[in-house]
Amino acid sequence: MKNKKKAGYPAAFLLLATGVILLLLLNISIGSIAISLKEIERALLYGEGEETVLAIIMDIRFPRSIAALILGGALALSGYLLQTFFHNPIAGPFVLGISSGAKMTVALAMVFLMGRDVAVSSLVLILAAFAGAMLSMSFVLLMLKRVDSMAMLVVSGVMIGYICSAVTELVVTFAEDADIVNLHNWSRGSFSGMSWENVRVMTVVTMLTFFAVFLLSKPLSAYRLGEAYARNMGVNIRRLRVLIVILSGVLSACIVAFAGPISFVGIAVPHLMKKLLKTAEPIFMIPACFLGGSIFCMFCDLLARTVFSPTELSISTVTAIFGAPVVLWVITERRQRE
Repeated sequence: MKNKKKAGYPAAFLLLATGVILLLLLNISIGSIAISLKEIERALLYGEGEETVLAIIMDIRFPRSIAALILGGALALSGYLLQTFFHNPIAGPFVLGISSGAKMTVALAMVFLMGRDVAVSSLVLILAAFAGAMLSMSFVLLMLKRVDSMAMLVVSGVMIGYICSAVTELVVTFAEDADIVNLHNWSRGSFSGMSWENVRVMTVVTMLTFFAVFLLSKPLSAYRLGEAYARNMGVNIRRLRVLIVILSGVLSACIVAFAGPISFVGIAVPHLMKKLLKTAEPIFMIPACFLGGSIFCMFCDLLARTVFSPTELSISTVTAIFGAPVVLWVITERRQRE
């Protein structure tokens, strides 16, 4: 039975990789101006083509698609880490208020710096988002010591999210008009306006974090079977927990800094990947979650910009439509097992 499962892993990863490539091409091809696969090939491989088409591909659609691929993967991986850390199937950056905390500090940084005509770099936004993510995570961990049930922990995370969102709204109220436009567009969640500089920074941050998470596969595998078991296997629980918190915080911060808060991806994708792979082993789940998150976000972004074109939906609106039913399914399935 175990060998049969392992034989299915290459097919599952091939399916995921094919989905990523297909959606990447569709995101570049489909839009107000349709672009053929031949034109995409010429632009990407040889840098040739009609000037307008080349500009659309290389300056607008391609960086946006790559951003959705990278940040979608980061969001799903962050959700998987948090679910493993809290042993809670609906833990995620959005539900636990971590995204809202990051959103709050980024909003403060944007208003404070832009109000003084200071250029806001990608690194500054990531650092601000990381500080907010760690602040929210600290409150969640504090509540973990004071509440008995995981249900109450989730409620606490939601409340933290509401508090952070209220502070963000307060900041927006007293911001300058130009700042309000920037904050409003960013706070709705979107992959639009991505530059190659943004893509470079998010690629470096996300890939380094991904490899760090992958190196934790073995201790994570022991940890998910219980702390006592992990200790017996020689895992330093305290150090592992600190690493999980920091790595999930970096991933959440990167997402919020560039695309704003995005809901449900971090919760839904890990469960879908478990169903696809029929395993919860971290060594398989970590790359699968990244690829699955990329597919989920690229698909939702494609719908967000094409369904009601020329009006563009916020990415969180679309991810909620597809992600919320998965969360409800997880809850009902868990109740049935109990």
